[in-house]
Amino acid sequence: MAGNTFGDIFKISTFGESHGAAIGVILDGCPALIDIDEEFIQSELDKRRPGQSKITTQRKESDTAQILSGVFEGKSTGTPIAIVIPNEDQRSKDYSHIQDKFRPSHADYTYQVKYGIRDYRGGGRSSARETAARVAAGAIAKLFLKQRGIEIFAHVSGVGKLEAPNLDSSNLQDLLTRRESNIVRCADPASAAEMTEYIDQIRKNGNTVGGRISTVIRNVPVGLGEPVFDKLHADLAKAMMSINAVHGFEYGSGFEGSQMLGSEHNDIFVNQDSNIRTLTNFSGGIQGGISNGMDITFKTAFKPVATIMKDQATINEQGDDTTISGKGRHDPCVVPRAVIIVEAMAALVIADHLLKYEAYHNAK
Repeated sequence: MAGNTFGDIFKISTFGESHGAAIGVILDGCPALIDIDEEFIQSELDKRRPGQSKITTQRKESDTAQILSGVFEGKSTGTPIAIVIPNEDQRSKDYSHIQDKFRPSHADYTYQVKYGIRDYRGGGRSSARETAARVAAGAIAKLFLKQRGIEIFAHVSGVGKLEAPNLDSSNLQDLLTRRESNIVRCADPASAAEMTEYIDQIRKNGNTVGGRISTVIRNVPVGLGEPVFDKLHADLAKAMMSINAVHGFEYGSGFEGSQMLGSEHNDIFVNQDSNIRTLTNFSGGIQGGISNGMDITFKTAFKPVATIMKDQATINEQGDDTTISGKGRHDPCVVPRAVIIVEAMAALVIADHLLKYEAYHNAK
């Protein structure tokens, strides 16, 4: 199976299945002498792990990361960093009833046709369980970016038709504190309370709901991104769209920008203390596919989780009509746990482009 590697210089390859012995990642291209804070890596995984609240799946996984190589005396050595995360709470019997049935809106049918075989236990490789490996690698990318002063923050800005107000992103640490004070991971307390109650009601009804995650990246230097096919926003879009259940990506003004006039949408340049800035940021910090020094902003939309606790019509592998009922442990809304996955993938993209940027300027 191809498609398991992401990045050009700061490159990851993930492996493992939902109900296998473990999942993991090999990170190649991480510069030497980066401080590898294992407690920070674990804290990032804890934000994604299942079983952390009443509005997440009750699968119990510690998601304990084991670093096998590439780190010595707390610093990266410049060699591949291998991390493994054992699976501890698989319940494969929960999926025996679907071994010959195709779950609606899952990857069962497409995997079966493409490969002639599928791991029906939790979806195997198509399961969001794989994203824990990305979070571990993304934590190292964050540690690298931290040394360059680059910050990344994401939070749940919408659930169903509920929408949080736009927030002042001048103090990301304050937003982080507010985000982590509630189980839905929305930095607006009033919206968080409303979203939590709504998701819990959806869960009790045996259904699921989608949501949106807003992200800001600060202190990115001017010049990250490549012409034409490797534009910075294109790579961010690919990173986000590779996350399970993501159905939409927009940066800057996004789709709302298509309703504006050019005179309204253009970001006017100004000179502020010898620093070139723009009065507005409808461009989302990216122009011509290259970062312009303003905050990079984007939004990621997640569909409802496909497994619902209701009977649904489907077909089996023989093409016969049948019914299927949801069983097992699943999220009623994926976005509270997906916040840290979005941050991880953003960090991997920025780290990769930063190394390309530095390589280009060092070669001049």
